[in-house]
Amino acid sequence: MTRSEGTLVKPWVERSPIPAAMLNPALFASLSAASAEEYRRRSRRNMPWHMIFLIAPLVLHRTTREALPRDVRTHMANWVGDHAVIIAGFPERARELVVPVQEGLRFGLRHQVLEIDGEGGLRGSLSVGARPETAGGDLPGLVRAAGFMGRWLTKLDQPATAYALLGVTP
Repeated sequence: MTRSEGTLVKPWVERSPIPAAMLNPALFASLSAASAEEYRRRSRRNMPWHMIFLIAPLVLHRTTREALPRDVRTHMANWVGDHAVIIAGFPERARELVVPVQEGLRFGLRHQVLEIDGEGGLRGSLSVGARPETAGGDLPGLVRAAGFMGRWLTKLDQPATAYALLGVTP
């Protein structure tokens, strides 16, 4: 095992094949880029980089993803209150996904779909060819949900509000 930012990371050859295939850095980079891109489109600011740790546990969990509101006008506090049972599992899901999100961030930076500015803002850039609109399975829905999350997070005055509502700390 190697140490990555204080967390033990298994080498790829030691990972179980199915989770390794499903929780790969390219997927996490795409989710982060889609959310950061939509955050910027809506707010004209780069998304605070640490907010990407909220995206994956919300969109990869099918029940949560399917319960997300259809419109950003829904206040996150109201949605959290209406979905307390789903949110109860969020802290554990977020903890389990820290390492894959970190790997996705590094992958995205290395492959230039993500960029961090001097103030810690994350900018995403998915090329038209990288968008999975025609891909099969859940991938298009995951990327759409990540983009929605980017737009929805712009409605909060402070990034810390999202963390507090979801019961986690940055």
